[in-house]
Parts: sequence; structure tokens; C-alpha cells
Amino acid sequence: MNFKTNTAERSTITRDTVKMEKTTGNIYESIVAMSKRSNQISVELKEELTNKLQEFASSTDNLEEIFENREQIEISKFYEKMPKPVAMAMQELLEEKLYLRNPEQKED
Repeated sequence: MNFKTNTAERSTITRDTVKMEKTTGNIYESIVAMSKRSNQISVELKEELTNKLQEFASSTDNLEEIFENREQIEISKFYEKMPKPVAMAMQELLEEKLYLRNPEQKED
């Protein structure tokens, strides 16, 4: 998934709950769907960040090398500035990019 082009808000804003429940017809189902998707996004981001930071890992780090590693600091700052996974999931829900399936309901 390309998180760099995500248009989700980076700060807190007020949301219209009527728009969120349009996809499922129920605000609680929408919240559950956003929760599950945000967990998926969070795991993907964590794996991606871990993989990038492993490039800088070495078994014999001294204190000076830790503070002078600019590339590692830039990568960390980039991920800190990204929107939160919940905001990304909410944006996907509002743009109807999420595939929602309820196994309890029979498909017509």
C-alpha cells in the first residue's frame, strides 16, 4: 500500500457521522470496519518502518554513531508526520475504498 500519497487529515477534525454510516447503514458497523482496517494499516506501517530501520542496525553501535545517523532520523520523522492509521482508515471508508463483508448476512 502506498501511504505516501494518502490524503487523510494529519490533525483532529470534526466528522459528520451521517457520512460514515452511509457505507454500512449503521454507525457502529462503520466504526468496527474502521477499527479493523486501522489495525491492518498499523501493522503494515510497523513492518515497513522496521524493515527500513534494520538497514541501519549494527551489532557494535557506539553512542556517537546513534546520534549522528541522519538518515535514520529522517525516516523516523517521516513516519511520525504521517496521518494516524485511524485517519487513513476513516478516509478510505468515506471514499468507499473499503470492501466490507458481513458473514452473518446472506448475500443476495
